[in-house]
Amino acid sequence: MLWLLSEMRRILLFCLSIMLSLGAFAEEKKYTRQEYIASWKDEAIYQMAVHHIPASITMAQGILESGDGNSRLAREGNNHFGIKCHQDWSGERIYEDDETKGECFRSYNHARESYEDHSAFLQRKRYESLFKLDADDYKAWARGLKECGYATNPNYPQLLIKIIEEFNLAEFDKTGLNHIKKKSTPHRPNDPAIPANVGTDVAAHDNKKHDKKSGKKQGTQEERTSITLSSGREIKISDNGIKFVAAKAGETPQSIADDLDMHVMFITKYNDFSGSETFKSGDRVYLQPKRGHGSASEHTVKSGELLRDISQKYGIKLKKLRKYNQLEEGKEPKSGQILKLKR
Repeated sequence: MLWLLSEMRRILLFCLSIMLSLGAFAEEKKYTRQEYIASWKDEAIYQMAVHHIPASITMAQGILESGDGNSRLAREGNNHFGIKCHQDWSGERIYEDDETKGECFRSYNHARESYEDHSAFLQRKRYESLFKLDADDYKAWARGLKECGYATNPNYPQLLIKIIEEFNLAEFDKTGLNHIKKKSTPHRPNDPAIPANVGTDVAAHDNKKHDKKSGKKQGTQEERTSITLSSGREIKISDNGIKFVAAKAGETPQSIADDLDMHVMFITKYNDFSGSETFKSGDRVYLQPKRGHGSASEHTVKSGELLRDISQKYGIKLKKLRKYNQLEEGKEPKSGQILKLKR
């Protein structure tokens, strides 16, 4: 009997040692740069087509800032670009030593949110000059990021350019530029309707996570569907997950952009505006791209209602609305007509 117990103990210890070894091996598994590029190139191309940021720059920054996806911020916080919390961030947080000890960084449920937030972060006025550059001029963008203060490392442009040229990331810019010219949106694998974070805004995270390290519980998304900024402006989230503000009577795209510290180009682009409009009180103004489908399946056109009004109401891209209903450019639907808002 003693022999049997001893043998069972020996087997148990052996199995435990194997399990610990496997656990240690799994923990030490590192992503290679090639694996990182293969995993995120389509997302970088998507961001270029939508936001006009070179895919090569997005990829190189993700590689450099996240250590090919192996940094603690990337693994535990899904933060691939080292974006810090800043005063208006109300999402989840993760803390890491940087320029000072225990600095606050943004944390996301999925790395896709980090990519979207990176694009949104560059929409701040501080980076306005970047969007005057050609969308495929990665060298100018690399230098411009440094000049705008994205990084303190004096060699930041050279580091980005070296990664881009060593791994031929400029090839992704060709694909992205093709989509920009055609005004088409590339396929985005497993693209959920994630309400991505604009620089000064709402948390777009799952509701049951805790503030990492502090243990502070975050509210549910239902409890956090809006946030009031210091200016008194309230940012809300539409039914299909797009952030927007309600305009005040007499406001213009420029005044809203100024209030939100955004480049006016994004306000006009996301809302199909020319830039010269004056808004009525309560008009919905989106702060990120509308989606390829509405928040409902169909809509009955009311008297005097324009296609753009319907596009704004449901958060659906104007060109998609035309395509689903076979409406030519400049043609408006008739009163009583039932429009499809989805495929």
